[in-house]
Amino acid sequence: MSLPIRVLRRPAALAASVAALFATAVAPAAADGSKQVVMRFETAESFVMYNADQGAGAAPNGSFAVPVHVEPSKGGEPARNVRVVVDASGLKGVARLAHSDTCPAEGAVYTCEYGTLQNGDGESYTPLSLLGVDGVEPGDSGTVTYTATADNAPTITGTTRMTVGGPTLTAPGQEEGVSGLAPGKSANVTARLANNTRFPTKAGVALQVDVSEGVTLTALHSNCFYAGRAPTSAWCAFPTKAAAGAAYRTSAPLVYTVTPPGRLTGEVTYTWSSPAARPADHTVRGTGSPLTLVRTAAQNFDDSHGRLGITTTVQADYRPVTATVRGRVGDTVRVRLGLEDLGPGRVRDDEELGRFEVVPPEGTTVTSIPYTFEEDGGKWACERPQKPGGAFVCEIGYDRFYEVRHEGGTTAIDFHIRIDRQVPGAQGTVRTYNPFDRTPANDIAVIPLDASPAPPYRVLFGHPWAWTAGVLAVALLAAVYRRRRRNATAS
Repeated sequence: MSLPIRVLRRPAALAASVAALFATAVAPAAADGSKQVVMRFETAESFVMYNADQGAGAAPNGSFAVPVHVEPSKGGEPARNVRVVVDASGLKGVARLAHSDTCPAEGAVYTCEYGTLQNGDGESYTPLSLLGVDGVEPGDSGTVTYTATADNAPTITGTTRMTVGGPTLTAPGQEEGVSGLAPGKSANVTARLANNTRFPTKAGVALQVDVSEGVTLTALHSNCFYAGRAPTSAWCAFPTKAAAGAAYRTSAPLVYTVTPPGRLTGEVTYTWSSPAARPADHTVRGTGSPLTLVRTAAQNFDDSHGRLGITTTVQADYRPVTATVRGRVGDTVRVRLGLEDLGPGRVRDDEELGRFEVVPPEGTTVTSIPYTFEEDGGKWACERPQKPGGAFVCEIGYDRFYEVRHEGGTTAIDFHIRIDRQVPGAQGTVRTYNPFDRTPANDIAVIPLDASPAPPYRVLFGHPWAWTAGVLAVALLAAVYRRRRRNATAS
């Protein structure tokens, strides 16, 4: 089995389809225990550059990679000064070339300096970016060749057949979602497609279906291959030649089941492609009746996917974490407020985590809610109310709660609250919320105020007028004292 290959690549504007089969260049095999350095390519045998109907309007595709791997050998040396020369001149008429910053080019020939590759390791570059051309047909193709040399390893060569794909098949986008699906229960969606191009699908079509964690596909059709025995992914092939301008649906719906104990939400997505190329990890063939395609009225689909959202009956019950504001009038105290996640389901980062809202007791003022994020922080972790007496809104999905957020536990933060005056019976509130909380009875708790009178010094000197009077009194006493001393001295 190959060791991981480090990949250096430019971001691709278009995610191209890549065949699942890999071609390994012919090279001498290292005998067991030999120190001979042997390289091999791990390139795709075929690669779809763009779809014919996209033509010159296709987005640049920079995802074609040329990985080089060094065969592991006991005590073997690294491959030194590895260089790969990629010749893309065979793409004339089926693709235009846009030079990348990775590998210098002379015309259609690119030279990539891979450097020293360690024994059992590898490297990968994406040497060129591909642009479409008008006037091509699905299946048009050319060949890219490449040669790898090293100071201490035999030269290897390889080729990849670069094809024009298509036509582009579209799906309806967001489908009507399903809510209230209990763990162990099933639901279904009928996959639909449209071929709104001028090309028919000469080699049939393929359907790729994926479901999120906590959901499995439960209708296993004989023309579909699945990734495992409890599959979350399926690939189905149809011999139907989808006509230009036509639309179709599957003859039976795709059936999926929420797996106990179940997630709060889930999703089913599907895409269509032509030509069909089965992913290598989809090895389990279904045994049920085959799916077929049924022609329908033309559809103006313009999305690459069909998507179905799922909301289950599983809940994530939040209840408030509260405390008493206790101290003397004039004190600023820290009060830890927030929420506790009682489950049983857990809200994930890709779902709405919810919030808690705090209304402080009458007679108090929140002076700050300090937080820390990545060794930095700020004064206000929660959004402050626009009017006095309003609620502080604390969205626990924000970065400001990153340091105190705990999945399946307590998320709470210190409120710095100043006690301004005694108000008998005063209470604030903490209210929790998330869209998956179906137990509202425990969503609100009170924040009691237990205020004691201010100490005498604070009563005397707690206001500017008191300080002024005190200063005047001290000054007066000092003047009287000095006058008496002068009188005593004079006599």
